[in-house]
Amino acid sequence: MTHTPTDQPTRRASGAVVPVLAFAGIVVAVMQTLLVPVIKDLPQLLDTAPANATWVLTSTLLSGAVATPIMGRLGDLYGKRRMLILSLAVMVVGALVSALTSDLLTMIAGRTLQGFAMGAIPLGIGLMRDMLPREKLGSAMALMSSSIGVGGGLALPLAALVAQHADWHALFYGAAGIGVLAIVLTLLVVPESPARAEGTFDVLGAIGLSAGLVLFLLPITKGSDWGWSSGTTLGLFAASAVVLLLWGVMELRVKAPLVDLRTTARPAVLFTNLASIMVGVSFYVVSLVLPQLLQLPKATGYGLGQSMVVAGLLVAPLGLTMMVTAPVYARLSAKYGPKFTLILGMLIIAIGYGAGLGLMSAAWQSLVIAVVLGAGIGLAYSSLPALIVGAVPASETGAANGLNTLMRSIGTSVSSAVIGMVLANTANSVGGVAVPTMHGFRVSFLIATGAVAVGLLMALFLPKPNRAPQLRASSEEETNLEQAETVLRGFQGRVLDASGAPVPRAKVTLIDRRGRQAGATLSSDDGSYVLTVPTQGAYVLAARATGHGPLASSASHAGDDRAIDLDLALPSETVTA
Repeated sequence: MTHTPTDQPTRRASGAVVPVLAFAGIVVAVMQTLLVPVIKDLPQLLDTAPANATWVLTSTLLSGAVATPIMGRLGDLYGKRRMLILSLAVMVVGALVSALTSDLLTMIAGRTLQGFAMGAIPLGIGLMRDMLPREKLGSAMALMSSSIGVGGGLALPLAALVAQHADWHALFYGAAGIGVLAIVLTLLVVPESPARAEGTFDVLGAIGLSAGLVLFLLPITKGSDWGWSSGTTLGLFAASAVVLLLWGVMELRVKAPLVDLRTTARPAVLFTNLASIMVGVSFYVVSLVLPQLLQLPKATGYGLGQSMVVAGLLVAPLGLTMMVTAPVYARLSAKYGPKFTLILGMLIIAIGYGAGLGLMSAAWQSLVIAVVLGAGIGLAYSSLPALIVGAVPASETGAANGLNTLMRSIGTSVSSAVIGMVLANTANSVGGVAVPTMHGFRVSFLIATGAVAVGLLMALFLPKPNRAPQLRASSEEETNLEQAETVLRGFQGRVLDASGAPVPRAKVTLIDRRGRQAGATLSSDDGSYVLTVPTQGAYVLAARATGHGPLASSASHAGDDRAIDLDLALPSETVTA
């Protein structure tokens, strides 16, 4: 399917929609780092072995990875706001389950439910695309995308403060509270998008993808404990390859797949997703290294001897800088495009890690590293949804962004496993306790730099943007100019009923000569619609509305302005250029 980058928002939203959706994204991201301050104490708190205690973190990661593409597709089919509220409600239930137990299995069940909420990120991006005008969309999507890092960064000092002065179960009560607040704000402020994808939910595809992801991510997260060359680890990797291969073959044959693999194979989508994995790797390295370096005692000769709370506060600017970067991204993207901002962001990340190799001897230096990396990661994360949205149809926004968020999660999973292995293998044993070394920290930073270099190479392969207007922030004058150019490069008109009255919210679909959807939109309150064409040629305009019969009108486009009114009371007709 070919995307029409100028699909108009289906309805105008209030100014509070963006901060409410961003808040929901931050709430979801908090779940990922909620237990970082108490991670070393989990075996004692849950009365279990260290290897078992890691499942409290692994379960959240796995469920988040599985839920993200599934909730994105469900949102496209049945309503993004509805699925967003469902995701947050499941998270609240999971937080309450965890708050009321110290049993390992029950805690893992609660944490699994909390990870389910990760689907809120692509759902929020999809809602923004459906509702916001073009001049506000770039910065809004940037903020929503960055909420993953913002929530993770802000959660560290707050969770450390709670864990240091209260029972650790209070962390989950707090998570449930902010989850309920996010649900209430969403119900009050965020309208449902009327945009829907065609088809039904691919249950077998969801099962296959879930199984393949679990089989792949499980050995990544547990490989250090099981041994990377063990039969269990290698067997699970082999099983994941077989399952994902069979799943891919099945998805190519299904009419309404969970993931449109043909769309994801487009260079714009493929290289964006590959770059996303590398950005995810680089983001998680700093989250793993700096807190440990800051909290190690000065007696080690390189530790900075800071408390849990101070360490969290020094790392928090990572998330705050990502939040501040969103409007900066909007201006840069408006002028140069999201590909440029992605490349710029990864260059800044590389500079941050390169400089960080020599900035590990004082607490203030950690603050500098966090700010520089936050700026780079913020620019990179902000660029990703704009690149995805600009390459897929509006009806696939949720699923496509869900897959992109999954790619970032895979990156953080790989980062966690690799950096964990590096720090463990380079650690010194002091009194029977493994203590990370400065060598291990520096190797970790070098790995992050290498990952960014690979991501930068992927970004360079992204195709140049076409002449069609991009979904990015711009001034009001630029927006009006873009809209005027859009009209000159596509079809426009009105959808009418039998009496000649306009039909609002009728779905108008553009179909190319191969029977593929080339664009779709909903008519406005006065029945008007605007659709661009990706190339000149023959098309079919199909219109459908509740209470009216469907209409299909053939039309061709040769570069001029084509005004076509679609009368739902008439049979199919042919329109010549």
